[in-house]
Amino acid sequence: MAVLTLATITQSPSARAGSDAKPAGATTGGAGSPPAPTATSKSAAPRASSSATPPTESPATSSTSPPTPTATATRSAATAVRRAIDALPADGDLAVAVTDLDDDADSSAAYDTSDDDGNTYDTASIVKVDILAALLLQAQHAGTRLTANERALAAVMIEQSDNDAATALWDAIGRAAGLDAANRTLGLDHTSPGSGELWGLTQTTPADQLTLLRAVFVASGSPLSSASRAYVAGLMGAVTATQTWGVSAADSDDAGYALKNGWLQRTQTGLWDVNSIGQVVHDGHRMLIAVLSSGQGSERDGIDLVERAASAAADAFRSP
Repeated sequence: MAVLTLATITQSPSARAGSDAKPAGATTGGAGSPPAPTATSKSAAPRASSSATPPTESPATSSTSPPTPTATATRSAATAVRRAIDALPADGDLAVAVTDLDDDADSSAAYDTSDDDGNTYDTASIVKVDILAALLLQAQHAGTRLTANERALAAVMIEQSDNDAATALWDAIGRAAGLDAANRTLGLDHTSPGSGELWGLTQTTPADQLTLLRAVFVASGSPLSSASRAYVAGLMGAVTATQTWGVSAADSDDAGYALKNGWLQRTQTGLWDVNSIGQVVHDGHRMLIAVLSSGQGSERDGIDLVERAASAAADAFRSP
């Protein structure tokens, strides 16, 4: 039975996360170029903003009290997302999470086509956002700034998905232990880092990736400073053109998006993990979307599926 999750988000941040290390013999999202992106609008970092205050609900007067309009709308949106994702022809597993930053209800929906209630996905290179967040949190705690070398590594790690830069910064944060510590602060409760240098095999869920995105794009409740948030969002908005596929497919307003993608071929099966996380503007609303997939027959198939899922989830969430 596939897993459907609805949630009214309070403020996020505080838990474990992972990192994207290249397993032996595997190809992970790095300096190499994936198939040409289908998204054509120019990548630009949308503005980070404060999250809406979660609505309060009147206490139920009896066990038969009807649901509040907010609760009903949340269920309706989540059901619409589930139906939209189920309607997509797909091999392997697919999971999405989406929230509308301009919706006063401040709700989100997450859906996983897997039958496994505790299913997690390889991060591949989307973990590079988490690595950078960890580096910035450590600098904030120490009262220091990133060095010129760290900034240079961060830029190519996010904008070009450079794996050598990711490994250098993975080492700089203290590998898995450093990422774990950062994610306790960020609130990633269902993410576990890869072992050794295998940051790409960090395990995560779309809901946790949505939490990470909120820490970057939403001021309220974020442990990241305004300067740190702007820095990460800026790099995500300057990703090289060959890597602007993914959740950008849901950017209907051509208003600019910020994203990070990950792609990884598993050596044992030859199948692909393809993921995309980011912020888009859809029908005038700023939305955060995370799409994770595994067991894809080819990189191209995975990219096409992720883009269809992002567009379908955004449409369904906005018009349940």
